[in-house]
Amino acid sequence: MEHDRLMLPVRYPKHWKQYELIDSGNGLKWEQFGERILQRPEPQALWSPFSSLASLRTMTHWRFEPGGSRNGAWLPQNRSRKGRSIGEDQSASERWPIAYQSPVLNLRFHLAMTGFKHVGLFPEQADNWEFIASAVKALPPGAKVLNLFAYTGGASLAAAQAGAQVYHLDSVRQVVDWARRNADLSGLSGLHWVVEDARKFVQREIKRGHVYDAVLLDPPAYGIGSSGERWKLEDQLGVLLDEVMQLLHPQRHALLLNAYSLGLSPLILRTMLGLSYAESDLECGETALKDHQGRLLPLGIYARATKGLSFNSA
Repeated sequence: MEHDRLMLPVRYPKHWKQYELIDSGNGLKWEQFGERILQRPEPQALWSPFSSLASLRTMTHWRFEPGGSRNGAWLPQNRSRKGRSIGEDQSASERWPIAYQSPVLNLRFHLAMTGFKHVGLFPEQADNWEFIASAVKALPPGAKVLNLFAYTGGASLAAAQAGAQVYHLDSVRQVVDWARRNADLSGLSGLHWVVEDARKFVQREIKRGHVYDAVLLDPPAYGIGSSGERWKLEDQLGVLLDEVMQLLHPQRHALLLNAYSLGLSPLILRTMLGLSYAESDLECGETALKDHQGRLLPLGIYARATKGLSFNSA
C-alpha cells in the first residue's frame, strides 16, 4: 500500500510580546492580554493544565462563565453583564489596549469583554497577518484586498499597513466600528468599510466585473442571518470559494481562508483548492498557540494560496 507523504504544517505566532498563552486544560485556557489575565472556555483543551488550578485561579483577573447566563455573558459577582472580576478594581475600564509588533508589522488594538467569550482579537491569527503583509508586498503597489467576515480588523490592518487598498466587510456594524477604532489606534486611514452580507456582496461584485488582488475570508462555522437564513460552513464553503475565485485576478493573487468548524480538516481544504493551485503554491494546515511548556493548542485550520507571486511566507 502506498502512502502520500503529506506534511500538514502547524502555524503559531512567534512575535507576540503583549499576548501569551499561559496554560490550558480541562476545557479551559488562561491567557495574558496586555496587563490582564483571562480564563476562557476552550473545548479542544482535552488534557490537564500544567499548573495547579489554585495557582491559575489566583492569577486570573477575569473569567468567562457561559453557564451563568442565558446568553453566555461575562458575569461578575453581582451578576451584571460586565464580567467576573477577581483581584481587580471593579471600576477598571472595560476597554484596554494591546500592541502587536514584528519586523514587518506594528499594530494596535482595543480589547473589551463581550457576551460571547471573545475580546476583539484572535491572537493565533498573528501568523496569518505576517503572511498577508508579505503577500501584499509581493503584489503590485496599491493592491486591492477584500477581507470578508472581517470582524475587528486584524487582517485588514495588516494588509493596509503593507500598502494595500483594503475593503473590510462584516455584516455587524458594531464590529466594523470596532475595526475603525483599531485602524485609528494603529494610525491607518483610507480603508473602505462595508457593512453587508458577505455572499451578497461577492455576488454583486462578480456582476460588476470587479477584480481583487487578494481575498481573505474567515467565515463562521454556523449562524443565522438578519433575514433568518441559516448558515452552516460545510454546506456553504464550496459555493463561496467558487464565487471568490471569480473575483481574484487570474494571473496573480493571494487567498487566505480560515475555518473553525470541527467538521472540516486541512486535508479537506487542500482537496477543495488543489485543482486551482500548484502544490508549491498551496499550504493547508492548523492554526495554534504555544504555551509556557511548549504545548500546542489547536485553534482552527487555514489555507494559504498564491498565484504568480514569489515571496517567503515562513
